[in-house]
Amino acid sequence: METLLDMNITQLRELLKRKEITSVELTGFYLDRIKRYDVELLTYIKLTEDVAMDMAKEADAKIAKGEDGRLLGVPLGIKDIYCTKGIETTCASQMLKGFIPPYDATVIKRLKEEGFVHLGRLNMDEFAMGSSTENSSFQVTKNPWDLERIPGGSSGGSASATAAGLCVASLGTDTGGSIRQPASLCGTVGMKPTYGRVSRYGLIAFASSLDQIGPITRNVTDCAMLMSIIAGYDPMDSTSLTQPVPDYMEYLGRDIKGMKIGIPKEYLVEGMDPDVKKTVEDAISFYVKNGASTVEISLPHTEYAVATYYIICTAEASSNLARYDGVKYGLRVDGKDIIDMYKKTRLKGFGKEVKRRIILGTYVLSSGYYDAYYKKAGQVRTLIRRDFEEAFKKCDIIITPVSPTTAFKAGEKTEDPLTMYLSDIFTIPVNLAGLPGMSLPCGFDSAGLPIGLQIIGQPLDEARMLQAAYVFEAENNVKKIPERFRNG
Repeated sequence: METLLDMNITQLRELLKRKEITSVELTGFYLDRIKRYDVELLTYIKLTEDVAMDMAKEADAKIAKGEDGRLLGVPLGIKDIYCTKGIETTCASQMLKGFIPPYDATVIKRLKEEGFVHLGRLNMDEFAMGSSTENSSFQVTKNPWDLERIPGGSSGGSASATAAGLCVASLGTDTGGSIRQPASLCGTVGMKPTYGRVSRYGLIAFASSLDQIGPITRNVTDCAMLMSIIAGYDPMDSTSLTQPVPDYMEYLGRDIKGMKIGIPKEYLVEGMDPDVKKTVEDAISFYVKNGASTVEISLPHTEYAVATYYIICTAEASSNLARYDGVKYGLRVDGKDIIDMYKKTRLKGFGKEVKRRIILGTYVLSSGYYDAYYKKAGQVRTLIRRDFEEAFKKCDIIITPVSPTTAFKAGEKTEDPLTMYLSDIFTIPVNLAGLPGMSLPCGFDSAGLPIGLQIIGQPLDEARMLQAAYVFEAENNVKKIPERFRNG
């Protein structure tokens, strides 16, 4: 059964269609792997075994009738941040423990329409606030390439489970790098689409002007497939874009001759791991050998991106998380009056990092500071977006590292939030500008830890990014699953 791990969704669908394997068998294969390996990796907060088996049986019945669906019978893992009808959704927080949504998020609805099997809820940083999955209030997920190291965050459970073969693929969310950074550190493909390309209806919000849902997969083909399913206009989301969605699969296999690749001079920062620098440079050389050309570009406001991001995202988090007060849903801790109840509920329900961001956000939105911080951050955000607009006049895509280093050890940065925040320095500008970006495995450092290549595209140009990623993947057989997780 080991070869199942190397098959993409299309190949698995062919096996299921030909009845060489049933969805119940395929789902059982993944559930057995989770039970065997997740005791050490801790990627799943909740395994939805009964739900998965019911969905698999339903898929087999549909296949028997000759019905079709792009994910019919294929088991996926879901980051615990989307509302899923009848299944507890916690955002890895004590605040939402026991919360069972009465409806499905749009992305879940679209996956269900294509017949997916829901394996379970994947761990994350609480309310998606973090870069290491150490801020989960339930457990600390480990990196499958080295169990002493973090998998990245906030979608660390999704990236680790996908990399270790504990699901065929998964969904994550990206507010400042939360899909791309864990994908890079775990050696998977991760896509953050253009802002508005994928509906956020039913996503539990962290920072509404930055959050975006995207796939985490073991190969580019599955990334294109999942994007084709989840992308598209949704009247339930006022920020959803009405532009038609291309067939991303059609772009796979096209060559890159004549493609212009922008290399930003500001992204070669001090403190970058030399292995990361060399591996990314080698990947750029590969593209040049295959007919692309490079052009140096400048993104001069990059140095202000992290500061700008942490003003905007904390302000929006302060506003979005005000709803968790013990009144309507989630945790409630009784007090002597309503104000005391608010205080006790929020004190117990939120973890340290979430409290830190709420306090920062409330401060920058407060009277007398709004203009000095939040308004100014919005203006700098515009300058960052304009930098990209100017750069794209000279190139088709931009290539950078995803992270300045490979995965760090658990506990290494927890006492220094600023150093932790800086680990997203290459991913944050993409969210501020609303652009699509993806992480593609491009090699390993001297310690055998994965390195990700970041491909940044023009608005709504995910297709060209996937085209470039597929060319690299097809010629460079970067190992996807660590040996210790290949058995059974």
